[in-house]
Amino acid sequence: MGGRDATMVLLDENGIRCDGRKVDEPRRIMIKAGGLKNADGSAYIEFGDNKILVGVFGPRDVHPKHMSNTDTGILRVRYHMEPFSVGERKNPAPSRREIEISKVIKEALEPAVMLDKFPRTAVDVFIEVLQADGGTRCAALTAASVALADAGIPMRDMVAAIAAGKVADTVILDVNNEEDQAGQADMPIGYMPNLEKITLLQLDGVLTPDEYKKCVQVGVDGCKIVYDLQKKALQEKYFGDGGD
Repeated sequence: MGGRDATMVLLDENGIRCDGRKVDEPRRIMIKAGGLKNADGSAYIEFGDNKILVGVFGPRDVHPKHMSNTDTGILRVRYHMEPFSVGERKNPAPSRREIEISKVIKEALEPAVMLDKFPRTAVDVFIEVLQADGGTRCAALTAASVALADAGIPMRDMVAAIAAGKVADTVILDVNNEEDQAGQADMPIGYMPNLEKITLLQLDGVLTPDEYKKCVQVGVDGCKIVYDLQKKALQEKYFGDGGD
């Protein structure tokens, strides 16, 4: 965070950001449910220039069997960035960051998934980042929720996610890559709108108590926008919309 004159580069005097958006405007978001015929459920998301594909398998038997839980199902998440997803080729082996994000997404999804409905089984969520542009964990969490719903996994609600942040002393919605690199704070939020519960909240940077509260509110409002698009993606797959 920091390191450049963020005021000049990231936010002009009219409150317009470096990519032409207003402070409370998300990037273009496109979500499609389904698409992978070999998975039990799947979803594809474009969140700005992020492109992410998610496949869900299960509930299925746990191997080895001693890893299973007699009281509840288990959720396993693998977040993986393709070597070609970033400008400089990435090592295909799982990095510490990918392992950390896998754990973060798993913990954000667990409150939503009714794991007690299918004891002794596992649900596997495979997330492939095809192109990365800042905010991949939020985009991946959003797509994973749609893929789980597409697989028919019992859920209390879907988790919608987006990052709020602070740039040029201003709270903004949906931090892009440039803002993440040169801005002052980045706050990924995962939220279940029907239950009004936050399942993911991280903060990289420094905020005053008032900025913190505003950031959370801006993020939650952004999650509601994402949530509507999640529902629309599922409606289009299962009921059609008469649109394009």
